[in-house]
Parts: sequence; C-alpha cells; structure tokens
Amino acid sequence: MSSQDIPEENLPSEQGNAHHGGVAVADDPFADPGMPAHKPRIQDIDERAAKRSERTVAMLFTLSMLATIGFIAAYVIIPVDKIVFIWPLGKVSALNFALGMTLGIALFCIGAGAVHWARTLMSDVEVADERHPIAAPPEVKAKVMQDFADGAAESAIGRRPLIRNTMLGALAMVPLAGVVLLRDLGPLPEEKLRKTLWAKGKLLINQNTMEPLRPEDVAVGSLTFAMPEGLDEHQHDFQTQIAKAALMIVRIQPEDIKDKQELEWSHDGIVAYSKICTHVGCPISLYEQQTHHVLCPCHQSTFDLSDGARVIFGPAGHALPQLRIGVNQEGFLEALGDFEEPVGPAFWERG
Repeated sequence: MSSQDIPEENLPSEQGNAHHGGVAVADDPFADPGMPAHKPRIQDIDERAAKRSERTVAMLFTLSMLATIGFIAAYVIIPVDKIVFIWPLGKVSALNFALGMTLGIALFCIGAGAVHWARTLMSDVEVADERHPIAAPPEVKAKVMQDFADGAAESAIGRRPLIRNTMLGALAMVPLAGVVLLRDLGPLPEEKLRKTLWAKGKLLINQNTMEPLRPEDVAVGSLTFAMPEGLDEHQHDFQTQIAKAALMIVRIQPEDIKDKQELEWSHDGIVAYSKICTHVGCPISLYEQQTHHVLCPCHQSTFDLSDGARVIFGPAGHALPQLRIGVNQEGFLEALGDFEEPVGPAFWERG
C-alpha cells in the first residue's frame, strides 16, 4: 500500500514529532483527557431529599445502637446451654446466634450509614492535585489543614447535628459489646462461689449406694463420700453442683478430736468435710486412718481431720471447710446448714 492510499488523518504530522531512525514519535501519546463535568445529585439541589438522606443515616446509626443494646441483653439473659431450631440452620446455640446477629447488625448499620452519608450528603466534587515531594513544605501543610477544614465543612457535620449525634452514639456504644465479653475472664461478684446445695435438713446421700446414711453405716477408720439429697447425676448442672457440694465423711473417736468446734459440729465422732482441696480444687480421696490425715493426690496437700482439717503439708492455703451435721427423727444423718465458708481454692473476691 502506498502513502497515497493511507487516509491523510492517519499520517504522522511532521510538526511536533521527533524522528529517530526514521520512526516518528509523538510528543504526548497519552494526553490528559481532563475531568468530566460535575453532575449535581438530587440532594445537592433539593433540601427535602437531603433531609430524607439525613434521616436514613440517622436511622441506621440508631439501629446500630439498638443492636448493641440487644447484644448486651442477649449475653446477660440467654442461657449458654439453650438450643433453638432456626430454619435453615437447624439446631443452633441461641446465645451464639443472638450475639452474632446483633453484633453483625450493629457493625453493618454503622458502615451502611457512613457510606450513605458520604454518597448522598458529603461533597462529591472531584479535585485533582499535583504530586509533591514527601517532605511537605509549610505552605503544603497549611493547605492540608485547610483542606481538612473544608472537608469538615463540606461534610455538613456541623449543620446536621442529627447525623453527628447518632453517629457518635453508635460509635460510642459498639465498644460496649467487647467490654461485656470481659465478663468471661472471671466470675461476677455474686454468691455462687460462696453457696452450695447443702441446707438445713438435707440428708447425706452415700455416693456409692445412693441411699441416705445412718450413723451406724459409718465405721471408725472408714472414708465415705456423700452428696446432698435431691442432687441427681443426670441433671445438666450435676458436675457444677457436685464440684462444690462433694463431701467426705470420717468417723473418729470423740476423744481423738482435738478441735473444739469440730467436735461440736460432728455427731458421735462422725465429721463431714468438703472433699474439694483448697489448693486448686482437686478431689481428695486418700485417707490414713491411724493419723486421720487426708491427702490430695494432685499436689500432696495434707490435712489433719482430727484437728479442724488444718493444712500440715503442701501448697494448700487454708483448712477444709467443715459441714455441721446431726441426726433427724428417722435416724438419718442430715446437714444443719451450708458450709460456713466457701469451699475449694481461694478466689479474688473471697472475704
């Protein structure tokens, strides 16, 4: 094809071109197309539309606050072992489902509100700026601060207090969800670690035979394990309750009991002590009948049951709590109340 056959507009211009090896090179092959003309949004020209967008953003932030409150309420109210059927998920933990839904809604509404605010009410005018050195001169720093001030003014955050206040409320309340989760770091200051199922009139049930104990069932030198009447091993909270109420019963000759209170709280030499070691909560199971010592198999804490179950060896910090017992009209051993002090190892709120 000759040059006469090529359209004139496709031929390289002789002006403004540099020739290198017979090849023409354009001065600026990628010309700046410029910025498209700005098209105003309906919110820019109609204040009623702007108010609708403002109310929408405020509604989303308010919904986020309500969802955060729902998160906290669900964490406190819903039992951890409650299972519900939710289609199409099937059987799920009610607590996990409620926490996930409320926290998800709280975070989503904050994000959706911010996006809707930016797209409908904040300035959408595109501004081109030239690149500058990394080390900004003072005039550039001043320009940045001025741009920040202009952006704050264009965001209308000062003129639209409804959006500002609801956004601040949503952002302030969402962290409360994380604060509430700190509850799992330890028990709340309640009475649940101070109280057990033992109460006045509750029978002592032999854990081996599951029958009420009589004084004649406990021989001198024997070690018997008991639990409170009404506690069933098939109950869902059996392990929680037995971990506090487990009892060991030993019969000692009354003249061998050294502690006056221990003798008063016993019945005919039968003493009842918590089975839970006061070191880290291991169950005590080893008894030496000649010395009346019991030994924890975990860390070898040793207690003298003839002298108020005081610690005579090992890392345990205090004596085993004693349960005051007696005999009812039918001749069965019964508790005369709960333990006078918390059972098991020490905890931070123990007085």
